[in-house]
Amino acid sequence: MDGQPRLDAETKVAEVDHKAELRLWLRLLTCTTLIEAEVRRRLRREFDETLPRFDLMAQLWRLDHGMTLGEVSKRMMVSAGNVTSLVDRLVKAGYVERRPSPHDRRSQLIRLSRYGREHFGRMAAAHEAWVAELLTDLGDKDIAATMERLAKVKASVSASIARGGRG
Repeated sequence: MDGQPRLDAETKVAEVDHKAELRLWLRLLTCTTLIEAEVRRRLRREFDETLPRFDLMAQLWRLDHGMTLGEVSKRMMVSAGNVTSLVDRLVKAGYVERRPSPHDRRSQLIRLSRYGREHFGRMAAAHEAWVAELLTDLGDKDIAATMERLAKVKASVSASIARGGRG
């Protein structure tokens, strides 16, 4: 780098005249990116884990009986190939177990092992504390107001999608 601070997308667009909707989208993206980058850094530092592995374990945490690779893929909104390689590494580490599906012998159920549940439990507690720390300057009223406004954003986006994205 040339010694100049790196500009995020939100800061760059503020230098040019853009519609408020675009600035809002970039503000949301910037906040998400900042939080995600810090969570990734802390997962790596504290647990030697990646965010995708954490996310996969989080999906399995919710259902003790396990899920098929296809179910996990849909929930994570990633390809089955990505899930397969993550699962392979988690099985090798002892965090995930595979077993044949009782309903369809062609598919396998994956679930957290006892060791994986313990490991994820520690990570989930740390993750919750990290997010609370990152948002510590927001009071209860700030959080409630932001949640209310973001619900409106979500409803607007969902309605636009339902209309076919044509306003």
